[in-house]
Amino acid sequence: MKRIAIVAGEASGDLLAARLIRALRESFPDCQFEGIAGAEMQAAGCHTLFPLEKLSVMGLIEVLKHLPELLSIRKQLLQRWQNDPPDVFIGVDAPDFNLPLAAKLHACGIPTVHYVSPSVWAWRQKRVRKMQGNIDLMLTLFPFEARFYHEHGIAAEFVGHPLADEVSFDASRDSARQQLGLPLDAPILAILPGSRRSEVRYLAPDFLQAAQQLCQQNPDLVCVTPVVNARLREELVTLQQRYAPDLPLILLDGQSRTLMQAADYILLASGTAVLEGMLAGRLMVAAYRVHPLTAWLLRTFKLLKTQFVTLPNNLANEALVPELLQEAVTPDAVAQAVAQMMHLPTQRRDYVLQCFQRLHGELRRDASRSAARAIMGKVLKC
Repeated sequence: MKRIAIVAGEASGDLLAARLIRALRESFPDCQFEGIAGAEMQAAGCHTLFPLEKLSVMGLIEVLKHLPELLSIRKQLLQRWQNDPPDVFIGVDAPDFNLPLAAKLHACGIPTVHYVSPSVWAWRQKRVRKMQGNIDLMLTLFPFEARFYHEHGIAAEFVGHPLADEVSFDASRDSARQQLGLPLDAPILAILPGSRRSEVRYLAPDFLQAAQQLCQQNPDLVCVTPVVNARLREELVTLQQRYAPDLPLILLDGQSRTLMQAADYILLASGTAVLEGMLAGRLMVAAYRVHPLTAWLLRTFKLLKTQFVTLPNNLANEALVPELLQEAVTPDAVAQAVAQMMHLPTQRRDYVLQCFQRLHGELRRDASRSAARAIMGKVLKC
């Protein structure tokens, strides 16, 4: 009977880990799983030793405040698995917690796997040194990540991206619009300024003012924004009243994926949502802004090692998605970029969408089963 230690640190990792657990159970029905698990992992049969919420801490100050508890949890897990070694340890995302734990477990002779590469290929590349000799297998969501690890002497397997397994390319706009109660015959711009309060505050004022300009130029345009919770809805309403009081904005409770499928065009914060927009086959403009000090540090010390910020552009190694960053994020610049997207020449539009479709096919590899096969074949040797 196999016994697997597995740790996830937030909701997205909980979902990934749950799917991986189910895929592993297809080969090992009696396999035992224990670690730090959320509701999804527990439903898949993982015994949790600590609540997942203990690890779901973001921001420097918040982490420092909870650091003693986090270190205590890691120490307890280490002692438990040193005394009773599992067949393998799998860290799912949460690299700041999982990678040091993996290194100490590896030193005890326990095989280690990390699922979802940290963005060492994009910035702070020296972090990869801490993984050398400590991670037996890195499971990556993107092909260029696996190549990066191979170049640094770390065994890696590209398993595909779970979102590509879930999101249909160019799904029916009409079906999505009917589901959301949106008009069938109007052009729709989906506006996604981010799911975090800081992102919304940095981007929403410019996004809303740009949308107001676009609606004044094109009265038929319908602008729709999804909000993840009541707090962000209130924040967005306040920002709209202040910056774009004449904008007829429709707010949805969640349903961002369905909205992307309903939209003709998307204006959004750089992040995983841009990948989802690509997988859905929609034209996009992406923007991002961070604290001025953070931007200064990134530029001064050349910490960012990639030419592009968004994943579709990095995957294709070309500018398929217009990117507006930091000082370039202004209402006029955003409105101009979106207007250009709306009037993209047919040949260019077709080329971009063909690239999106090709990338969707490359990422669609039944990720959970691919990850399970890699673990079984390269680590568990079965």
